[in-house]
Amino acid sequence: MFHIYCPYCEELREEEEFHPKGEAHIVRPKDPEACSDEEWGDYLFFRDNPRGIHHELWVHAVGCRKFFNVTRNTVTYEILETYKIGERPTVTAERAAGGDNQGNVQVASGGQQTVGASGAAVASVKGERA
Repeated sequence: MFHIYCPYCEELREEEEFHPKGEAHIVRPKDPEACSDEEWGDYLFFRDNPRGIHHELWVHAVGCRKFFNVTRNTVTYEILETYKIGERPTVTAERAAGGDNQGNVQVASGGQQTVGASGAAVASVKGERA
């Protein structure tokens, strides 16, 4: 079972509390009235589906009910980081290709994986000093 870090609750919670909602960082057209039907259709319906690092919008449905972003590897289903709406990701496909994942994936005791939290955030949840 995954424990996912909610950046708003600042807690590690069970994966059943969260739901993915699609691709993150989609830019709305500046003037929708001036868009062609094809451009508007592309904005509404077409999304990237990459193999590898992908930024997604998720919601903490059972907890705070806030939306946040997740950087996830679509091949391994590994969540590399979570971050609030309006923030930029620290893990990108370019960095991952270089082997730099910022150390945001931890393995907890008992073999469970805690994902999306920095080492300092995990320590604060556990009541430890980072």
